[in-house]
Amino acid sequence: MLKRVIVVGVVVVSLLASSAWLFAAELNDVIGVLPKFAIPMREVGDRFQNMYFAAKGGNWGLAFYMSKYMNNAMNPAKVTKPDEYPLWASFYTDKFAPVNKAIMAKDVTAFEKAYTAAIKECNACHSAMGYGFIKVVKQKVPSDQGIDYKVPSKGEDVPK
Repeated sequence: MLKRVIVVGVVVVSLLASSAWLFAAELNDVIGVLPKFAIPMREVGDRFQNMYFAAKGGNWGLAFYMSKYMNNAMNPAKVTKPDEYPLWASFYTDKFAPVNKAIMAKDVTAFEKAYTAAIKECNACHSAMGYGFIKVVKQKVPSDQGIDYKVPSKGEDVPK
């Protein structure tokens, strides 16, 4: 009887171990196809530029929407770049906060100042991380041409 219990125990442990190994392999496959930093940063850049034109056009809801989803675009980096993601998170929480504050206040002057400061912070971070060849500039036209940037709205219009 004891021999049978030991054999069953060994089989169960073996099955659990092989299942855990397969799960870990599948999880690594999923992580492997998630975007690292470059692809989410591309979306961040487009949304950042669109935000400017929305704010300048009085479409504060669109400006905040762009900010919110700019931040959310970086979520894969929590898993794929866990050492670098905190840099983004602190940038958005600390350095970018004045941009969001100006959006919610519908203050064009404060927005322009905060947005310009954010560009300087972006470029400083890129340089510090070895990507000094990526220099953010304020575009002359928005990234997305198919959006009406002059729809009157406020930041609070963005659904939670």
